[in-house]
Amino acid sequence: MNIKKAATNGIMNVSDFSAWMSVLKAKIHAVRNKLIFSINTQILELYWEMGRDIAEKQEKSGWGSGFIDRIATELKHEFPEIKGFSRRNVYAILQWYKFYSVKYPFVPHHVAQIPWGHNRLIITKTKDIEEAEFYCLAIAQNAWDRDTLEIQIENKYYLKTANSTHNFTHTLSKEQSKIASQTLKDPYNFDFLGLENDALEKAIEDKLTRNITKFLLELGKGFAFLGRQYKIEIGETDYFLDMLFYHVELRCYIVIELKAGKFKPEYAGKLNYYLSAVDTQLRKTGDNPTIGILLCKKKNKIDVEYALRDIEKPMGVSEYQLTDAIPESIRTKLPSVEEIEMELEKQQETLRVLK
Repeated sequence: MNIKKAATNGIMNVSDFSAWMSVLKAKIHAVRNKLIFSINTQILELYWEMGRDIAEKQEKSGWGSGFIDRIATELKHEFPEIKGFSRRNVYAILQWYKFYSVKYPFVPHHVAQIPWGHNRLIITKTKDIEEAEFYCLAIAQNAWDRDTLEIQIENKYYLKTANSTHNFTHTLSKEQSKIASQTLKDPYNFDFLGLENDALEKAIEDKLTRNITKFLLELGKGFAFLGRQYKIEIGETDYFLDMLFYHVELRCYIVIELKAGKFKPEYAGKLNYYLSAVDTQLRKTGDNPTIGILLCKKKNKIDVEYALRDIEKPMGVSEYQLTDAIPESIRTKLPSVEEIEMELEKQQETLRVLK
């Protein structure tokens, strides 16, 4: 008997069962995630209270570093099944509390949202609360695991976004502006293209398209590539956008224009024109305003701020780097290729003599 046709006879319909199970599994996943989030929040609230109590006791009693050892020993003896009471972790709890308590009387909501391992990494790798809070929010938005977080901190993701120049605050909603600001980097690192600093726009664009996966990784989460030299017809004239993307989280089109030289104010006007065209011809119901990103070899921040001040379309201007430039002061101290080869020959000759 065909199982799918036998539902009326009391036999299970496979398609209906699969659909029903998918809904049931989704509900269980949702509840489990809520439980995990709730437990994580409660643990961090406990750690905050522990850090506060330990800090206050240390200050009043004047007990030395042995105080932490004694606490860890007592807690491990009382709660042997809990792994979070090692000396190292108790000390981390104290440092974590001291780090944020300068600004907050209780554990901040965005800090309580992320796992303890992420919190420990942030306070050991960041310089101040502003930078730490930036990474807390980025983790919640991008679902970074600990390894990804460490890579982003080492790559100075915070500084890249903090240095960006844009007009998002007065052209987008508050929430959109926050996400867009964190999405925009400055500078972008294109050393994976293998091009010299004097490369022309077409060569850079060609290489970016051929290395689109690496380019998307550099842009960050949420970008979907729609095309290069994307044609837009306005009146009887054809215009070609350097690169067109759609951002899943921002729910908008993103136009990227590439310039091999220094930023000029007229670039912003042209990009503004393109954004109007995309909003008119491509933007659908539910899409947010199209965002423009202008990538230049160099920019003067004052020039950019003046150019964007009265533009009503959201856009940002960032620099890009084709190579990891070595400062001249360091480059002069580095040996030349010939000197390295001579040194290797000397070492090989010494080895032959020793043999």
